[in-house]
Amino acid sequence: MTVRIATWNINSVTARLPKLLEWLEGSSPDVLCLQELKCASDAFPYEEVRALGYETAAYGTGRWNGVAILSKIGLDDVVRDLPGQPGFLADGAMIPETEPRAIAATCGPLRVWSVYVPNGREVGHAHYAYKLEWFEALRLAVAEDAAGERPFAVMGDFNVAPTDEDLYDPSVFAGQTHVTEAERAALAALRAAGLTDVMPRALKYDRPYTFWDYRALGFPKNLGIRIDLTYANKAFAEAVTDSYVDREARKGKGTSDHAPVVVDLDL
Repeated sequence: MTVRIATWNINSVTARLPKLLEWLEGSSPDVLCLQELKCASDAFPYEEVRALGYETAAYGTGRWNGVAILSKIGLDDVVRDLPGQPGFLADGAMIPETEPRAIAATCGPLRVWSVYVPNGREVGHAHYAYKLEWFEALRLAVAEDAAGERPFAVMGDFNVAPTDEDLYDPSVFAGQTHVTEAERAALAALRAAGLTDVMPRALKYDRPYTFWDYRALGFPKNLGIRIDLTYANKAFAEAVTDSYVDREARKGKGTSDHAPVVVDLDL
């Protein structure tokens, strides 16, 4: 059985819906993990993607965050939120808010999490501490599946570049979030649970960046970083026949600032 699975930070499913539908028709993934929906669950365009053959499990609460899984090969055992997921206590808030950042489902022979890891904002900020706590909740949540025999992956926007090789210029990011030792240690702890970083190939240039800032001609100049990742267990990783960053989907007006990452499997 061949399966194509992908992950994409869509940066507003409402604003990018024409781009999403076009990409689904052209690339035809069996499963797509989406992040940063920026819409409530009941506002997701279910009918539009159903017309292309996809069931959807979406989790969003409004204009920020939000995750989803689209599947042509089944959508069962859906879980929203990580067990033990911390909430974020915003300035002036009385109680922590549980942000919609994680959703899991079984899609045919696969189990997958779509995750949108907190940004962290600034080193030392409360959101940075929240990010590290969230990573620990993710590690605990996936440990059993990571060690299991069923093909399993955690896919999404991790908001961390695993190494300096994943940055167009490490000096630009010195002292900022996404590159700190603590964040990279959290990724290492996740891999230690039994997961492998499935490295995609670049369709152009020599490094498979997945995000380019809208500002300063970041995309035309290829000033990118790799933060959209596929962390797979042994059964999933051994079935990979190809993986690539679909840089073409980042071109043009009205696109997300992230590109889809596609993984092909032979199970």
